[in-house]
Amino acid sequence: MRKENLKILGMSCAACARATERAVKKLDGILEASVNFSTEKMSFTYDESKVKLDDIKAAVSKAGFEAVTEVAEKEVTIPIEGMTCAACASRIEKVVGKMEGVSGASVNFATEKATVHYDSSKIRISEIKQAIAKAGYKALEIESKNAIDEDKLRKEKEIRTLWTKFIVSAIFCVPLLYIAMGAMIWWLKWPIPHWLDPMQYPLLYALVEIILVAPIIIAGNKFYSIGFKAIWRRSPNMDSLIAMGTSAAVLYSLYSTYRISIGDFIYVEDLYFETAGVIITLILLGKSLEAVSKGRTSEAIKKLMGLAPKTAIVLQDEKEIEIPIEEVEVGDVILVKPGDKIPVDGIVLEGRTSVDESMLTGESIPVEKNAGDKVIGASINKHGSIKFKATRVGSDTALAQIIKLVEDAQGSKAPIAQMADIVSGYFVPIVFAIATLSALAWFFTGQSTVFSLTIFIAVLVIACPCALGLATPTAIMVGTGKGAEYGILIKGGEALESTHKINTIVFDKTGTITEGKPEVTDIVVTEPHDKKSLLQIAASAEKGSEHPLGEAIVRGAEKESLEFLKVSKFAAIPGHGIEVEIEGRQILLGNRKLMVDRNISLTQLESESDRLASEGKTPMYIAIQDQLAGIIAVADVVKESSAKAIKKLHTMGIEVAMITGDNRRTAEAIAKQVGIDRVLAEVLPQDKANEVKKLQAEGKKVAMVGDGINDAPALAQADIGIAIGSGTDVAMESADIVLMRSDLMDVPTAIQLSKSTIRNIKQNLFWAFGYNVAGIPVAAGLLYAFGGPKLNPIFAAAAMSLSSVSVLTNALRLKAFKPNKK
Repeated sequence: MRKENLKILGMSCAACARATERAVKKLDGILEASVNFSTEKMSFTYDESKVKLDDIKAAVSKAGFEAVTEVAEKEVTIPIEGMTCAACASRIEKVVGKMEGVSGASVNFATEKATVHYDSSKIRISEIKQAIAKAGYKALEIESKNAIDEDKLRKEKEIRTLWTKFIVSAIFCVPLLYIAMGAMIWWLKWPIPHWLDPMQYPLLYALVEIILVAPIIIAGNKFYSIGFKAIWRRSPNMDSLIAMGTSAAVLYSLYSTYRISIGDFIYVEDLYFETAGVIITLILLGKSLEAVSKGRTSEAIKKLMGLAPKTAIVLQDEKEIEIPIEEVEVGDVILVKPGDKIPVDGIVLEGRTSVDESMLTGESIPVEKNAGDKVIGASINKHGSIKFKATRVGSDTALAQIIKLVEDAQGSKAPIAQMADIVSGYFVPIVFAIATLSALAWFFTGQSTVFSLTIFIAVLVIACPCALGLATPTAIMVGTGKGAEYGILIKGGEALESTHKINTIVFDKTGTITEGKPEVTDIVVTEPHDKKSLLQIAASAEKGSEHPLGEAIVRGAEKESLEFLKVSKFAAIPGHGIEVEIEGRQILLGNRKLMVDRNISLTQLESESDRLASEGKTPMYIAIQDQLAGIIAVADVVKESSAKAIKKLHTMGIEVAMITGDNRRTAEAIAKQVGIDRVLAEVLPQDKANEVKKLQAEGKKVAMVGDGINDAPALAQADIGIAIGSGTDVAMESADIVLMRSDLMDVPTAIQLSKSTIRNIKQNLFWAFGYNVAGIPVAAGLLYAFGGPKLNPIFAAAAMSLSSVSVLTNALRLKAFKPNKK
């Protein structure tokens, strides 16, 4: 199975997205497919042995839309100096075109630029430049099209086109409405030229209206081309409603013009050109405002993209060479000077500095960096100069991964969106049926053809599936984008929705509630051992350990400048400790369970062990040759934010539990410090997921917060897994939410953001459904039947446009979200 994304062009409403989904899902080999109207992206999983990508694109095309793949190949424009004629351009084309990895080269002599298509995995831009130089010309600073946000440019062009069409239609719509309304409402006494008096020159009056409405129809031609195609394919959409409604008005008006031309002047009262013109103009205005608002929902992505530096200083043969960021390769040695942005991810080789990583973590305090430390691309080097080796470049950098994570989240659907999708899929055909039945009902109850036609047009025009289609995805886009600003990466719409239901949170202790950097605090020994020799033996045993408690013992020995002894045998006992052999002696080092399992008496140090545990310290027992030799106590400092975060969660009505492999006394001592409700102590790594499952069996919605490899199963088991950003890649991969900082206050912030987003989605859906439930009966003449007014199709068009804009505006209110940390 393979997962892919395609850009879908040509959609105009949620019904289009639904039609695309249906077309793709019909293909054999498609496991799942989801089209997001707001982001114009389709995510799908398919079996490559049964269906090809080209088949999927063909199905989208058959549905009336265009599927576009992001091209892996890069394109670059290189300005060239030194060309004197077209032969020079031809020469460069041949030289560059023959290079391995170059799929095409075109040199324009007039603009003095070469456009090169190349495979970045096979050839570098610098090599292309060198080939141009060898040919006798000078390659100037490049203009990389690949670095340009093409999607942004496309949307900007779309907005400009829509505004232009609206302005053109408005220019012709105003005089059309003026003439029509001035003639219809005589008591307004609007000054109208004598030759446009419909009572005296009805045919001329009708022809002038045709001349004025024609440019408006041309400006709104897309509604007709898309709308009628959708009807032909039996998947009508919003454009179909507009096309049918306005076409009915125009065709009937043309018929009336014909009747006027043969002498039936009474038909001058049955001209509805202005209705069609105003409807198209208002909807173009609504579409323009909608496009602007939709562009604003993805600002978080644009901000993240803008963080990346454009160039890097690479050291080659001891020379400093500034190259575009796209040319940096893994293994390059890069120099970063004070004040510069770090171009890509890497490991410091030389130098010492402090780095501002707030753009990714939100942490304002600069982080000290020395040789061997990791640096993150797009962070800012504050003070010293450093040299580092690039380890991740291009799409592999942390920033690129975050951008992809946010893009994927914004393209995903929340479960709450499924209802809107189902309704949107059936909505347009139902509206057609209601419009037709309403018109026929009024006609057969004695109303005129014109009255029935007005009802038909009003129902078609007022119905708007756009608002339904935009209600959920726009809120998710803004919500996930806002989360990214606070260093909270939410992996999808489902995670964002589920988080607000959480009523129990389980925190891992080490590295989550605590700093994860414990230190040796006490050493208690039995006769005939002494403290230094016991620490030396324990540190030698733990030398290769990656467990935080083992590392603390090793650091403790290094502080004392103790020499490490040779270990001949080593065996890790998961969740218990280790067993080693040093100088022919068998050493056991671990928790109480390990000692009890090996029948080692702890009576001699029972009181000391209880005292240490009650102080929140973790007692590590050491046995030599099956005899208890002593205890090394290790304490892990509680994070400053832990107690505050847990207090905040309590005010939100959320139960807080702590899970740890530590003994119960130690765990309860730490729980007391921070205000934990429930302690799950002495839990083996493999049993953490089972403990989460037990809580879920009690009917609780559980979130798990952790940072280690052993937390991954529990993170996956929980309703919502939350990984601390300082943790392991495995933990972050298993989680639904990643906190880039190690600040636990981000946990309540994530829940608050989820609640705000879901509240916003519900408001949007209420407005979208409520608007249609109220609007369609009014348009069908319900009020008129009880002596009220009839809805003019012009006002129906205005209401339809406003419904989409109001939903988008409401979603954009989320941009003002600020966490309540009190």
